[in-house]
Order: sequence, then structure tokens, then C-alpha cells
Amino acid sequence: MTLPARPLPGLLRRLAAIAYDMLLLTAVLMLAALPVVLINNGPPRTAWALILFRAYLLGVALAFFTWFWMHGGQTLGMRAWRLRVVGADHRPLTWRQASGRFFAAALSWACLGVGYLSILFDEQRLAWHDRLSGTRLILVQKTATGNQAARRNNTKVNSKNSNGGSIAPNSGDMS
Repeated sequence: MTLPARPLPGLLRRLAAIAYDMLLLTAVLMLAALPVVLINNGPPRTAWALILFRAYLLGVALAFFTWFWMHGGQTLGMRAWRLRVVGADHRPLTWRQASGRFFAAALSWACLGVGYLSILFDEQRLAWHDRLSGTRLILVQKTATGNQAARRNNTKVNSKNSNGGSIAPNSGDMS
């Protein structure tokens, strides 16, 4: 099946979306940590408790990203920067793809970001985690916002009246 060509998102757009998502994820992790900190009267103190706490926070981050990626293909940061993650066949992600992408993205960062820098040299602009998880980012086409559509409809409605003249939308009548 041949898919239509789409513009490929670059590194800066991806990094901007990541910055947005990290702000949101920080807030989510703070909320997730709050019950643990309140119950313990502070952070976990033993080695095992700390390991379990970190595993719990990792699970929260995994759930955060995989849920967004599997339900619409966009996190909030991706939505703001018009990015969507899809499978290599342009279908929504499965749990396996989404979780694989999460852990492979961690690997991309762990290697000092080299996995992301590979976008600059890759013909298809794929990062390591795109290749490893069988996913890719696409650029979502811009659509008319509600205000733009309302203005367009308002212009069409107000361009003609029953007398054939035009009506200004805000003519100053305050009644």
C-alpha cells in the first residue's frame, strides 16, 4: 500500500514538544509522589523502598506516554507542535509499539541524545527509538480553528442581507 507523502518533522520541533511534555510530566510525577511522601513523612529512606519508589514513578511515566500515544497518537506537547506518532504503516500504536518507543526513547537520551541527533542524518528523519519501535512521527496538517471557521462563516452570512446590501458584524449598535 502506497501512502501519501507527508512533511517530516525535524529535530527542533521534536525537542520543543519534548520540553512541553516534560513540564506536564513533572507535574504528574509530583502528584503521583505526593501520597508516598505523605505516608512516609518524607521520601523513601531504605534502599529497597527507594528502588520501588523509582520503579513506581517510571511506571507512571510509562503510563502517561503510552496512554497518549495509543489514544490519538499525541501528547499535549505533540499536539501543540502538530506532531503525531503512528506505526510504520500509519496506523495507531499498539501497546507493544508504545512501550517499546518509551524505553527506546530512554535509550536515545541515555546515549547523550545521539539517538535524537540521528534525525539530522537520517533520510526519513527517524530517531533511534522510531526505528527500534517501528514507529514514526508525522506532521499534522493545520486545520482551521473554531475562531477562523466562525469568522469565515460570519463573513459569508454577513456579506449579503435581504436587501442585497452588506451588514457589518459589529456596527456599534449596543442594544
